[in-house]
Amino acid sequence: MSQAQKRILMAKTGLDGHWRGPTIVARALRDAGFEVIMIGMASTDDILSAAVDEDVDLVGLNIGGHIDVAKRAIALVQSTRPDLPIFAGGTIPPHAAKDLEALGVEVYPPGSQLSDIVDAAERLTGRK
Repeated sequence: MSQAQKRILMAKTGLDGHWRGPTIVARALRDAGFEVIMIGMASTDDILSAAVDEDVDLVGLNIGGHIDVAKRAIALVQSTRPDLPIFAGGTIPPHAAKDLEALGVEVYPPGSQLSDIVDAAERLTGRK
């Protein structure tokens, strides 16, 4: 019997029009065999609700410079599902990346390799 397909929630924490990065990452994850639930621009409550309702194995956040919103979403998810891994990408200043990493979030800024993101998803969801 094959292992159940791992589910990844992808959400944007800011109201910007930059969709190329999240779309490319979602495609790479789908191509690697993950089910990707793309909710787009979402509030912290929306991110938590989707993470719980969809019973995901990993949350991916596109930060887009909105670090405070991302931190609130991370805190909310971690308080409800403390073992649920989170990774983040997008425009993340170096000081903010350190803050996120201190919260246990893996960070993939612009220029990160898709293979590294897919490898992280496999590791964080227990596929590897």
